[in-house]
Amino acid sequence: MLAGCATQLPLAVVAGANRVGVWLTNSPSPLYYDAGRIDRAVAELADAGFNTLYPNVWSRGTTFYRSKWAPMEPALAERSPDLDPICRITARAHQRGLQVIPWYEYGLMEPGDAKVVKQNPDWILKKQDGSPYYAMHGANLQTSPLKDLRVWLNPAHPGVRQRFIGLITEIVERCKVDGVQLDDHFAWPVDLGYDSYTSALYKQETGLEPPADYTNRAWMTWRRNKLTELLVELRQALQRSNGNSRISLSPGPFRFAYNKWLQDWEIWSVRRLVDELVIQNYAYSVRGFEQDLNQSAIERAQSWGIPINIGVLAGFGGRTTDANTLRKKVELSASRGFGVIYFYWEGLWGQYAGREGAEIRKSILNQVHRSLYPDPFPNSNNLRSIR
Repeated sequence: MLAGCATQLPLAVVAGANRVGVWLTNSPSPLYYDAGRIDRAVAELADAGFNTLYPNVWSRGTTFYRSKWAPMEPALAERSPDLDPICRITARAHQRGLQVIPWYEYGLMEPGDAKVVKQNPDWILKKQDGSPYYAMHGANLQTSPLKDLRVWLNPAHPGVRQRFIGLITEIVERCKVDGVQLDDHFAWPVDLGYDSYTSALYKQETGLEPPADYTNRAWMTWRRNKLTELLVELRQALQRSNGNSRISLSPGPFRFAYNKWLQDWEIWSVRRLVDELVIQNYAYSVRGFEQDLNQSAIERAQSWGIPINIGVLAGFGGRTTDANTLRKKVELSASRGFGVIYFYWEGLWGQYAGREGAEIRKSILNQVHRSLYPDPFPNSNNLRSIR
């Protein structure tokens, strides 16, 4: 099955083009709940030299639209159930010549108390001690409620695959977006896979029990291949759909992604299972940022011709990158031929803009983008029409 999917596919971006993008999300932001805010945000971003928006469409086990596969995000359902923020963002962005690539932040991860978890216990990956739970983003395994803990759905399970692909294809077809984005949560954490379903499948295919050492090379490779199979199935489903089949991937550094999350994004890139990379580089200092740009995996990916963009921290919570540091990081990225994607919208010139204020940051970023990325999508209309 895998060997049959090595077809060379058209890249998402023409040679020499770069993205200037930003991740949009509801957390913490009021953006998704107000049509006027959405319209103003898109206009401001277009005026500031942005060409791509990555709105979060799947987070904490819920969607930002009416889905047949998962519940609507509670605040949206309560405040603006008919707003349809992803389609509105897309429509306004296309009017201004911007592309929209919805971002599936949670990937295969779910809250511990999610309905799908309760209804499908055989879909959940487990550790050797039988526990499925992960404590992330400040949660505590002993004291946090289930809603704040995370579990991972099994990428090898047919039911999980059907639901995951369904979640993605329905928004692509519904809103006529320009692709989809997976990130570091499209993964198989290396210490998981000791649930009864995975153990039985591994024994059926190899004749062996899963080894106690979860870093065993053969055991890791087998699980990595299952994750790749799901990506292949997603690619095929998108190609069959009426939407855009391009896939963006936003992973962490390669060694960490490969060894801890079982993501082999080098192979995915070589085989054209993904059409662009947005490498997360959230080093705070300029020096650290530059060092992370020197990853050998990035250099190899660049030599293969796949478009590369760098994820840059603009501001989140109590951490805001000043405009001068942002400028230096963008200059470094552009000097290597990379585009930039900021995390996240409110950290640009919103509530996490820091002491500089919105207007100063907006002006500086506008100047930087216009000088470094003057015409990033010369054939953007043609790009959107590629299926």
